Order: sequence, then structure tokens, then C-alpha cells
Amino acid sequence: MSAKLHYEFVQELARLKLMPAPFVELLRINDLSVEIFAPRLTDQQGPHSQDEIYVVSSGSGTFRRGSEKVAFSAGDLLFVPAGVDHRFESFSSDFVTYVIFFGPVREKEG
Repeated sequence: MSAKLHYEFVQELARLKLMPAPFVELLRINDLSVEIFAPRLTDQQGPHSQDEIYVVSSGSGTFRRGSEKVAFSAGDLLFVPAGVDHRFESFSSDFVTYVIFFGPVREKEG
């Protein structure tokens, strides 16, 4: 099956709001996955087994990657290597980000 050509953000965000999980996968091809992520109240995620990039679509807050913290807002890009603990903290209620997982699957750091 081939991937869709076009993903409309507003339509996918509406679909996300109906999902029990705070994310919806838009696209998966080989070792690439693209999601929309909008945590509700707190970000419960842990380390992932692939590298990832966040492209912030709306909102603002603080992002923690290991012991590093950085303020973020719409339009920012954040990178997290596979296996590194990270999460969004103190984020606004309108916070939504694209998540792009890519590269080989690796063991999570203990």
C-alpha cells in the first residue's frame, strides 16, 4: 500500500482529539514514522528506540532532554537521540507538535 500524498493538519488534529492516546500516526514508511502529538495535562512519554525530531506546530513551554532544558514555541525544532529520556513540561493548552521518528531501532538506555 502506498502512503497518502497529503495530510491536512486540521483534519488530523480533529482525529487526534477523538483518540484515547495523545498521538496519531500519519505516515509509516520503512524506518520513518510521522505523528501528531498533543499531550493532555502532562507528557507521560519515555525514551524511544529511534532518533526523533519534534517540529512544534502551536503552543509553547519547556522541553527536557536528559539534564538539559530549553524553552520552545511554535516553529521550533527539537532533536532527541534514541534512548534518551525526554518530555515536554509546563506547556500551554494549545501545544501540538509533529513527531518524526527515523533511523535504525536501537536499544533504550537503562
